[in-house]
Amino acid sequence: MSNPAFFITGTDTDAGKTTIAGGLLYAAQQQGLSTLATKPVASGCSLSPEGLRNADALHLQAYSTVSAAYEEINPFAFEPPIAPHIAAAKENRLLNTASLLPKVQAILAKGADFTLVEGAGGWHVPLNQTERLSDLALQLQLPVILVVGIRLGCINHALLTMDAIQHAGLPLAGWVANQIEPHTEAAQENIDCLKISMRAPCLGVIPHQPHLTAADVAQHIDLSPLLSKA
Repeated sequence: MSNPAFFITGTDTDAGKTTIAGGLLYAAQQQGLSTLATKPVASGCSLSPEGLRNADALHLQAYSTVSAAYEEINPFAFEPPIAPHIAAAKENRLLNTASLLPKVQAILAKGADFTLVEGAGGWHVPLNQTERLSDLALQLQLPVILVVGIRLGCINHALLTMDAIQHAGLPLAGWVANQIEPHTEAAQENIDCLKISMRAPCLGVIPHQPHLTAADVAQHIDLSPLLSKA
């Protein structure tokens, strides 16, 4: 692929997808690449004079060098901080892959050197009663980056997610260990086990620190496994 694009998902809600995505975008910019990211579905949005705005989507927009309106980056925004399919049902809005696909394709068509499509929650978060957000990644045929939130149980979550991604027929391009908690017992042992067990390169191990910035994350990121196939 001449302009690499990836779907970024997490082992769970609050694994740190957006924090890692910002770091990946920053790292790409440091290599002279143009960047763009989209979060097609977001709940937990705040009402602003311009309309509903999601903090994660705004973060992605801030680290995108290719111009895109907020509504392009986050076309489906919901105010309640609940699962998107439940929020959509409460508003009688149709949320499905057919409505999401052209929005993401428009972002990809802008031709950034490095593009990220960020999911919501974990890999199999529902869009409606029959579809999941993972179906969007499958239709787009995007390789996947998995953010593993390092906490008790993360090995099981990571391996299950990896198996689901690969069972769907998508490549797992890489994974990032994100130390989301200040004190996780046996954190390094968990990370070491994941490095042995995951069938994809580790793109970085992000240490826990308050107020982690995209530049902080980028210091610990290796993009070469992603760009080598471009």
